[in-house]
Amino acid sequence: MLLVFGLTVVFRTVGEGTFHCPQCGGDRAYRRRAARRWFSPFFVPLVPLWRLGHAVECRTCRGRFPVSALRAPTAQQMAAALPAGMRAAAALVLRSGAPEDEAARARAVETVTRYGEPDYDDDAVDADLVVAPVFLGQEVEQAGAHLAVEAKEWFLADAVRIALADGPLDEGERQALHAVAELLGMSRAYALGVIVTTEGASR
Repeated sequence: MLLVFGLTVVFRTVGEGTFHCPQCGGDRAYRRRAARRWFSPFFVPLVPLWRLGHAVECRTCRGRFPVSALRAPTAQQMAAALPAGMRAAAALVLRSGAPEDEAARARAVETVTRYGEPDYDDDAVDADLVVAPVFLGQEVEQAGAHLAVEAKEWFLADAVRIALADGPLDEGERQALHAVAELLGMSRAYALGVIVTTEGASR
């Protein structure tokens, strides 16, 4: 009797979701697959051997990628993080200056609306002003993780314009802006350049 045997890799689905597919270049459904090698007599997986780890499989192009591919943000995540981050930055800046100033609040509403929150209004400003700073900081940090260097500059410059709406920057507002910049991942010197440039352009 002829015995035919070999080793086979079998994949098993252990999770599903949406990710940014490096091969497709967009958001796609994925399956997280666990791989294991089996002893296969007559091409039938019969005896489980060693585990080979996990992989992410795109359900569109069928490409397989390391699990680290799931760390890349999806377009939907980025679209949600940006307005949330600006809401938080606006609240941090307003709290450091004159939170009741009408011009500053109007600038905050205009800026957050432009970032993708069309329903943001004066009541939303009040709601954000009572949120704990640690949670506001987390929102800014999350937004910064998705932004390129140039986009971080624009983000900080918009926060500076909110602070400037009630008049020249005071020490508290400067400290708040540097805190926002640090959360975005910008150095203090880099942030100072953006703040000074934005101040000069507003005069």
